[in-house]
Amino acid sequence: MIKVDHLYENQFIAGQWVKGKSHKIIENLNPYTQEEIMQIQAANTDDVDNAYQAASTAFKDWSKTAVDLRVDICHKVLAIIQARREEIVDLLISESGSTRLKANIEVDAALGIIQEASTYPTRMQDETLQAASPDQQSRVFRQALGVIAVISPWNFPFHLSMRSVITAIAIGNTVVLKPSSDTPITGGLLLGKIFEEAGIPLGVLNVVAGAGSEIGDYFVEHETPKLISFTGSTKVGKHVGQLAIASRNLKRLALELGGNAPLVILDDADIDQSVDIAVMGRFLHQGQICMSTNRIIVDEKVHDIFVEKLLQKISSLKVGDPSVMGTIVGPIINQQQISSIKSIIDKGQKDGAKLILSGEIDGNIIPPHVFTEVDPNSSLARDESFGPVLPIIKASNEEHALKLANDTEYGLSSAVCTQNYERGIRFARGIEAGMTHINDITVDDQPNAPFGGEKNSGLGRFNGHWLLEEFTRTHWVTIQKVPKNYPI
Repeated sequence: MIKVDHLYENQFIAGQWVKGKSHKIIENLNPYTQEEIMQIQAANTDDVDNAYQAASTAFKDWSKTAVDLRVDICHKVLAIIQARREEIVDLLISESGSTRLKANIEVDAALGIIQEASTYPTRMQDETLQAASPDQQSRVFRQALGVIAVISPWNFPFHLSMRSVITAIAIGNTVVLKPSSDTPITGGLLLGKIFEEAGIPLGVLNVVAGAGSEIGDYFVEHETPKLISFTGSTKVGKHVGQLAIASRNLKRLALELGGNAPLVILDDADIDQSVDIAVMGRFLHQGQICMSTNRIIVDEKVHDIFVEKLLQKISSLKVGDPSVMGTIVGPIINQQQISSIKSIIDKGQKDGAKLILSGEIDGNIIPPHVFTEVDPNSSLARDESFGPVLPIIKASNEEHALKLANDTEYGLSSAVCTQNYERGIRFARGIEAGMTHINDITVDDQPNAPFGGEKNSGLGRFNGHWLLEEFTRTHWVTIQKVPKNYPI
């Protein structure tokens, strides 16, 4: 078991490592070995108050800091992560059950978004507009928003926390971060330590690790934050949205929620390439990714050969210890998720789908399960499994495939395989989703591209100038140089 800094037994508030005030203990477990990593005294509502107060106080100065200072903090954070890369990878493996492959992908993603964020301070440009008359000036100023509240998930904890945190701070905002109780270190306290080492002023970043049942609603309803950045399930995200809108001070929302990503295999697709795309898109991180390929829609002309080759590929995957190089399918995060996935598998069989590949569940390891003859109206096809379960649906033609792809309440990511690029673009533009990838996996997150979904998959966009706009406010100011003659 890796050595973990005992600072992480505490909360990070106003630049200090302080013991949480809750009577509850977060038992941080390794999902593969079930060994205890450490116990953390959880935060309570008093800790949340203190964190928001620290962030609010810090904002007054941080929002006015020179561009060069904020850029320098970004570069220092980048350098620290590069220097401590292997330590972070090992922490992700130990705490989140990431395979070594996935952990490295996650660190690379975090590095990419930090590099992008380092450009934001110089991109906060003011504008001069054409005024209504020559005697008036019309200007638009872009300013930091205030205190940003970030609630991050357990599946890509380091990257998905960093994505909001580094962006907010680079722009001039301050942050209170609440990580998932399954990944309090890699999703939160580790970021506190990194930013502390980078020399961030006191209170600019605060981390409160606590039980959602104790501080979750309070964290959202609190009067201080101007925006709630939430990544997680649609059910919880809708609840967060309702709280934010109903709270005393109306808050902005940036929500990245669940998905039901389709991978569509058209009749002219390269089958070998499509199989590789399907396996990577579904089984990376055991399918515990919001963008993960949740269902495959295959034209009936190539269905049988695709399924045959797919089974051959999946059967060769290494399943088990996530720390071993080459392992593709590692552990599920916790028993609640395991029970959910078991129910999905059992219901799929009861609903008449044909289970053509399975395996024994061993501890938190669930091997790949593949279904064919899946009813598009079944829960297997319509619900997000968030696990290594792959339903395959047969389409009669391209039009039918598009209808099946859109027959969902979600609209996050999607993909289509075809050797005709124009056909692929046409098909992609017909999908009701925020993102579509042609001849590539459904899982992609690039720092300069808009990341977000439609329908029940979220609100707003992350990355690039889209997130810059989400995390800032615009202020229109006019200057009347010559007195007007008013009609009254």
